[in-house]
Amino acid sequence: MLNIDIPGYGSIHAEHLVLDFNGTLAVDGCFADGVIEKLNQLGNTLKVHILTADTYGTAEKELRDLPVTLKILERSSQDRQKLDYVRSLGAGGVIAIGNGRNDILMLKEAVLSIGVILAEGSFSRIIDSCHVICTDINDALSLLMNPKRLTATLRN
Repeated sequence: MLNIDIPGYGSIHAEHLVLDFNGTLAVDGCFADGVIEKLNQLGNTLKVHILTADTYGTAEKELRDLPVTLKILERSSQDRQKLDYVRSLGAGGVIAIGNGRNDILMLKEAVLSIGVILAEGSFSRIIDSCHVICTDINDALSLLMNPKRLTATLRN
């Protein structure tokens, strides 16, 4: 469980971290440098869930040794599938990280959402759908390992 009290924003009590794979954690189907270590560390605090369309067909191989739950999505209505997954966990206890058009609904629903912009870019509406935007997935994951950074960004 991750508990963060942010003055003028409120309290976040999260049990789950839900992430997109390609474009968020991975570039061209392979993890960005440093991500594996951070996911292992965050797995001690949060239940980590990876939702993916698996564009490159590499998700199972890349994730096999990590303490995460993998969900490979069906081809249609991926945005709704991600939203339904977040709701099934209890959105008020979910932190979500994503970059694509199919991430918008889950990002809006989660108690805390972080948009990332990696090599494949990011869907433009991510900016309006997230609480925080990062230009590196390692920075986004580090926010959760160093919650005072979130406090500095979100407080009022």
